[in-house]
Amino acid sequence: MILKDAFRHQAKSCAALGSPFMERLLTLLADHWPIETAIARKFASFGGDIGPAGHSLPLRIAGGLHALVLTQRDAALMAVYPPHTPDDDAMRDAVLAALVTHSDFLLDWVESPPQTNEVRRSAALIAGARVAVAQFPLPLYLSELGASGGLNLMWDHYALDVGGKRYGPDMPVLSLSPEWRGPAPLKSEPRIASRKGVDLNPLDPQRRDHLLRLTAYLWPDQPQRLSLTRAAASVMTAPIDRGDAIEWLGTRLSAAPQKHLHLIQHSVAWQYFPRDVQARGTAMIEAAGKRATLERPLAWLAMESDGDTTGGIGAAVTLRLWPGDITLMLGRADFHGRWIEWQHDATA
Repeated sequence: MILKDAFRHQAKSCAALGSPFMERLLTLLADHWPIETAIARKFASFGGDIGPAGHSLPLRIAGGLHALVLTQRDAALMAVYPPHTPDDDAMRDAVLAALVTHSDFLLDWVESPPQTNEVRRSAALIAGARVAVAQFPLPLYLSELGASGGLNLMWDHYALDVGGKRYGPDMPVLSLSPEWRGPAPLKSEPRIASRKGVDLNPLDPQRRDHLLRLTAYLWPDQPQRLSLTRAAASVMTAPIDRGDAIEWLGTRLSAAPQKHLHLIQHSVAWQYFPRDVQARGTAMIEAAGKRATLERPLAWLAMESDGDTTGGIGAAVTLRLWPGDITLMLGRADFHGRWIEWQHDATA
């Protein structure tokens, strides 16, 4: 994929996920990419897949530009970002000038791949965990793969408000209200006894530079995502280890305590693991499932793409449970948690 096509492909995905500003920005960059600049030479040095399934170069530069706005480094750029509505010429001039003026900052920024921690995905995790503890009513030993900044490990601090009912704590740090279609979530209340995550490049939301990276990859015309992320960061206390997810999981599976339900969760992370890593992880979890008992059960909750990457039909939400190796197709969820089509009905 050439860079211009990568920008246009990402623009289409952003439009499908409700961000007309990102569609406009990335289309602008596709049409006016300044090939004689340092950032262009940097991008030209990347090999392999530069699109969303690889290096994701369009999101790297978009995140860097947003970081300039969030840190108020460029008044002209701020003037063409939401909530402002500039004309095409003004937006083009400000963006292209920023690529040159802040070249050193942007060259450093794009060294690292995009990293987000979409809190609204917790809506699907909350509902899925309720199904798991309805099957095995035990305290949770929670493990998250590809945890990023760990914000979705803290879902027991969030409320799920759907169908005129609230699920979760009485005084949540934030409330999630996706468009909910289908049966209501189960009433069973999960209790997390311990939690931990792993990521190749974990971020600490308590650090200003790390929180900037998490928030810069949110889209500028979606301020609700920014406020939710900052609220979630305020209660983030879970430890996140740096390392290979599957090697780490092997240790967690061995250490899972008796009289706890070990719940493995991941959301829009598994799809980025190499195929051999996915195969190794699946085999490891299934082997642990065969050893599971009613005193030490295992659950695998996933919200992952099963083919669609544009946001049109969202991600599949699945749950596997052991002992018994029960597989439940719980529903589908928008990649950013805007809607959930829930299929699980315990009364059916």
